[in-house]
Amino acid sequence: MRFIFKTSYDQDIRLARHGGHVFWYSLLVAFLVVAPWVIDEYWLAQLTFVLIYGIVGLGLMLLAGFTGQFSIGHAAFLGAGAYTQGVLTNAGVPFPIALIAAAALSAAVGVVVALPALRVKGIYLGIATLSFGFIVEEVFARWESVTGGNAGLHVKAPEIFGWSLGSGDGFYFLCLVVAVISTLGILNLLRSPTGRAFVAIRDSEISAQSMGIHLARYKTMSFAISAALAGLGGALYAHKLSFISPDQFSILQSIDLLLMVVIGGLGSVHGAFLGAIFLIAMPQLISIGKDWLPEAIGQAPGLQGLVYGLVLIAFVLFEPLGLYGRWLKVRTWLQLFPFYRRGLFKRQKSFTKSDRLR
Repeated sequence: MRFIFKTSYDQDIRLARHGGHVFWYSLLVAFLVVAPWVIDEYWLAQLTFVLIYGIVGLGLMLLAGFTGQFSIGHAAFLGAGAYTQGVLTNAGVPFPIALIAAAALSAAVGVVVALPALRVKGIYLGIATLSFGFIVEEVFARWESVTGGNAGLHVKAPEIFGWSLGSGDGFYFLCLVVAVISTLGILNLLRSPTGRAFVAIRDSEISAQSMGIHLARYKTMSFAISAALAGLGGALYAHKLSFISPDQFSILQSIDLLLMVVIGGLGSVHGAFLGAIFLIAMPQLISIGKDWLPEAIGQAPGLQGLVYGLVLIAFVLFEPLGLYGRWLKVRTWLQLFPFYRRGLFKRQKSFTKSDRLR
């Protein structure tokens, strides 16, 4: 009996469920480690942005995908972390301390937003966070003595123990380490009682409250952790661009972040990074596609917004689980082939709808 109990316990605490996960994730980490030597500088910069947006996506995924609290003003937390990092780094504060301060201040801002928003949910919560985003953007523009106003703020290159990380390779590895630590932290948080409380609130607040879950406490905690990760990503974002201005943290940025997690796949850690890849790759694909379109269409203003809207509508209608949901279906098809049945996912979808009535 001891041996069986120990085996079950080991399976519960193991992050990788089987040897296949260990192999593929090890292969992915190996590729990310050798990436600076196998891809050119431009694609390495794009990969760095994927890691930064992936960190921000983890926070928004925790809030929207696992707690069910949608935010349409998440760029405000991104900007709070970016400006905190820029101001402290320019003042000579060591990089690790500035990074922690950026995450802590963003978390504090998240708590400030969460407390008055506890009484609303759904579209009303979205409107509240949207209003907060407008307020923070205006603060960035008007507080010129600190943020530089609309003229922007230049950010120094990060240094750790006298080692400058201004080069592409050094900063890339810094973002990679932060992304790996953030991912492992979120995975362990979701397997803890706190993470399960978040999921219970997402599925049904009434049921969660009946089980003794303190809604206000866990919602506030979710906002704080989500904002802290957004601030962490914002700090790295500021160093990557070396220049920040209020228009970089507008409502359009918030919509892009929400679009990222929805298309990546709500309720999955993988979806945060898949959505980040989509967010970085889509402008490149649109730029390439313009050459194949008639000039009247390819040069039309607002083409990128139109494509984003069409892609979002397509995912909402045909693949609500996002890119990760599509991958799960492809993987299931490969596992069941040639015994796959056409109606498998339709029955699963109808069950999900009836099981999660609001």
